[in-house]
Amino acid sequence: MTARVGVVLFPGTNCEHDVIAAVEALGGSASLVWHGETSLGDVDAVILPGGFAHGDYLRPGAIARFSPVMAAVSQLASAGAPVVGICNGFQVLTEAQLLPGALQKNAGLSFLCDTVAIEVASSASVLTAGLPVGTTLRVPINHFEGNYTCDAATLEELRAGGRIILRYADNPNGSVYDIAGIANAAGNVVGLMPHPERACDPLLGSDDGRLLLGALLASAGARVGS
Repeated sequence: MTARVGVVLFPGTNCEHDVIAAVEALGGSASLVWHGETSLGDVDAVILPGGFAHGDYLRPGAIARFSPVMAAVSQLASAGAPVVGICNGFQVLTEAQLLPGALQKNAGLSFLCDTVAIEVASSASVLTAGLPVGTTLRVPINHFEGNYTCDAATLEELRAGGRIILRYADNPNGSVYDIAGIANAAGNVVGLMPHPERACDPLLGSDDGRLLLGALLASAGARVGS
């Protein structure tokens, strides 16, 4: 069964069509969901894409967390469906307290736009299911506030629970413990700063993002078929 993915569109989002193209290239079905909607419609998973939701006023994701659609996103997450936030979407998920910690300004206060190496640190998530731990992926980053931070107790919980799913091989932004992506305790809510949707065509430098998004679609499909 084809997995149906809702892609949430906030004012200022700019990666929504990249996500849709990547999902559809992998055999999934994707549709836009405006942030003012109170329902996600008939979807099996949802992705909060990158950009600058509400202009990143106050701080990234701080206003987006109050958008009407976020109640439906929270409900979908509670039901165990895959919910993934990419870059700005990761920031929104932390502001909405669907994931712990926060994203702050990069070390060195520089905007980063590059392709980096990340390593799979855990397969216990909808985005890394089936990927061997230690697998190295080359995926683009594009952010100014991608420096993940949390307190010591939260970091220990993330480490002990296998919830740190992706780590930078060479930390570009100062993130604690080289964290590039984390999951909730159930593994169905994931946030990551790198952009897998921009690494789906070898002609653009890397297609390693297909492994992550393919795992997401497989996770969504398995849930539908169960």
